[in-house]
Amino acid sequence: MHTLADTRQLAQEGIITADQARIIEVRAREAMVALSINTLLFAGIIAATGGMIFWLANAVAVATAGSLLLGGGLLILAKGGAVVRMFGNSAALVGAGMLIGGAAIELLDKYPDQAGGIMALGGLIVAGIAGRALLLGGLTTRFVQGAILLMGLALHLAGVGLLAQDWAIGGLLQSLIYLYAAVVIAGAGLMIDVRFVTALAILPFAQMLETGTGYFGAAYVFWSPEPTLTILQMGVLVAAMLWGAGRLPERLASHTRTLAIMGFIVANLSALVGSLFGDVVGQSIWGPGRNYWTTNTDLATWEAAEAAFRASTIVISDHAYAVLWALALIGIGAWSAHSGRRVLFNAALTFAGIHAYTQLFESFGDEPLAYVIGGFAAIPLAWGAWRLNQWFATKPE
Repeated sequence: MHTLADTRQLAQEGIITADQARIIEVRAREAMVALSINTLLFAGIIAATGGMIFWLANAVAVATAGSLLLGGGLLILAKGGAVVRMFGNSAALVGAGMLIGGAAIELLDKYPDQAGGIMALGGLIVAGIAGRALLLGGLTTRFVQGAILLMGLALHLAGVGLLAQDWAIGGLLQSLIYLYAAVVIAGAGLMIDVRFVTALAILPFAQMLETGTGYFGAAYVFWSPEPTLTILQMGVLVAAMLWGAGRLPERLASHTRTLAIMGFIVANLSALVGSLFGDVVGQSIWGPGRNYWTTNTDLATWEAAEAAFRASTIVISDHAYAVLWALALIGIGAWSAHSGRRVLFNAALTFAGIHAYTQLFESFGDEPLAYVIGGFAAIPLAWGAWRLNQWFATKPE
């Protein structure tokens, strides 16, 4: 379990020795350095792979160069020592990436009608071979095996996405495909024990309700057509992952905690959308549609259908959302502080700042009474949290 502690203070109080404090500090530094090196290495491999494919821009040249790099990398890993192992890993992965990525681009360019099925099946075969080697050993290092496993799964999921697009799949079946992608990504993260990969599972999981992001005109956008349902969806994920974290071995628990944090972030972003625009629950799923121009009916008919739907479903105003979100952040912040969940507490504090900044300009900027009420209400809330924490601290186990 990772815990934040002041090693110098602990050493001064005699809880740990000076030598133990130095060991803790050295290990913490090594973990940070390893993270930065792996991040740099990962970015370099991805950039080199993509750059080589588009620079050569020829199937034969890409396949030849990829094979040479893959073979050379494996030779370095087999014959070289620990000093050159990083170069062997990098060469092997760039080569494998060129072969897999080049094949995908060639299929999309020359055989678009068959690309989806071939990519889905071929990616599954590549992932299966790499996964077997990862579990049983052999072929090459675990780093290369895990990376090729991810490449194969990426090719497989891209193929599944193409098939869904070709077959015009939508509705519930589309949501199940997103769920399948989320399970595959999370499973891969657990298998190779890389929490960054596990965290990526939140992307297709959120897209089950069309929650996602976009970029245009130098603007990054987050949208959530169903903020309330997305919050409930993420709430179930967070609860399940935290429940699992308390019962699983640390290797698995670290991944469930990562997914819990990602779900908490998406839930808060959805709450931000709700606090700005409110929510007509279910409108984009079983309602008449959010926008008139997405339907084939005339405006009067669409407005009548939307009014009838609003009258039959739950409608939450933006102001109500703002208040409920603030109360939720206060409660989660107090609970996470008491239970020592530092990452969750930091996330809650960050979104509390975002919430306050947003509402300052969007909702309550010209209503000073709102700040008077909120400010005075914060004082007894802080006192209550202090007393509650004291009660928990003195409560017998």
